[in-house]
Amino acid sequence: MARIVMKFGGTSMAGIERIRNVAARVKGEVDRGHEVAVVVSAMAGETDRLVNFCREASPLYDAKEYDVVVAAGEQITSGLLAIALQALGVPARSWLGWQLPIRTNDAYASARIGTIDAEIIGAAMAKGEVAVIPGFQGMSEDGRITTLGRGGSDTSAVAVAAAIKAERCDIYTDVDGVYTTDPRIVPKARKLGKVTYEEMLELASVGAKVLQTRSVGLAMKEKVRVRVLSSFDDSKDDDGHRGTLIVGDDEIEEDKMERQLITGIAADKNEAKVTLLSVPDRPGAVATIFTPLAEGNINVDMIVQNVASDGKSTDVTFTVPRAELTRALDVLETQQATIGHAGVKHDTKVAKISVVGVGMRSHAGVAAAMFKALADRGINIQAITTSEIKVSVIIDEDFVELAVRVLHTAYGLDAEDEAA
Repeated sequence: MARIVMKFGGTSMAGIERIRNVAARVKGEVDRGHEVAVVVSAMAGETDRLVNFCREASPLYDAKEYDVVVAAGEQITSGLLAIALQALGVPARSWLGWQLPIRTNDAYASARIGTIDAEIIGAAMAKGEVAVIPGFQGMSEDGRITTLGRGGSDTSAVAVAAAIKAERCDIYTDVDGVYTTDPRIVPKARKLGKVTYEEMLELASVGAKVLQTRSVGLAMKEKVRVRVLSSFDDSKDDDGHRGTLIVGDDEIEEDKMERQLITGIAADKNEAKVTLLSVPDRPGAVATIFTPLAEGNINVDMIVQNVASDGKSTDVTFTVPRAELTRALDVLETQQATIGHAGVKHDTKVAKISVVGVGMRSHAGVAAAMFKALADRGINIQAITTSEIKVSVIIDEDFVELAVRVLHTAYGLDAEDEAA
């Protein structure tokens, strides 16, 4: 018998029939003798509908009341799932974020979880009752409902799993695991049996949409084993397992890690490139650029500073999320006198391509292989950034799919043909 958390996303909860399907899956785990807590998202599209109501009510809505409104979607699905479970003879009840409570800070619409009172959930599970918990929500210190930001239900599930010391957290989605890249771009993409926390964190941060970045970071911090699997597909891999496990390095066999140079390729079209022209070449110049951007909560990714040819000025290029471009340009215009740049250029027709893998730690030439593969197909690199297990480049948006296919093949990630 194990203690597990099951999390179901919006597509899994999209309508009564799908909620009944979820209830059947939960009952299956209960029948196997497991203690189960369930975390649910709102029905697909429901949060967007509620957000639009807030915007229609007032463009300058109160973030506290916004959280009250948008948290309602998960409240509805948690109650419906509890009803569906009871109809199957499974003892269940819903527990809202403020009832446990799930304590957060007061950053409304983007709150962070501080603590969860595990005693109530643990007591319910110990007596055979399934605790159904709405994801995405908690309670501030002054007793108001908070939400964790879009995609926050994954984070809720991992936090609950950590609080109750669950053996694992199963996250059910509309895909059957983590792939070497998007199968819609590369039909020969392979499903991965296990991925390290670090690799999944990098993949999530550079465009892979399977898991929310904050949830992976929390899982790594709390050492919560996470499994990604489908609500709609029960097929198993050659080893008889379903989905993909996200775990620590110690759970991935050493010989497998040696063979696995690159784990995956990710693409992100949510990028905009900004270039400041003729920035004075003096100590502290870049600080005058990036300090006000940071104060405006604008995330900067890649940074390239050209060598000053005349010893007086240089161009500085960086990327920001496309949705934050307008704010970034406004900040730069406001700070023009302080920065001293001659002008600004921007480009939204760019994309980020990243290769990720723990094998980079022990193998040289990964970046060189990437650059050569792209060059051979005439794909120009506009900016580069690296970490210990990742290399990312900015390219023209028109070449995204070609670049992903080329790199997937170049690193030997293509699945073998069935006939072979």
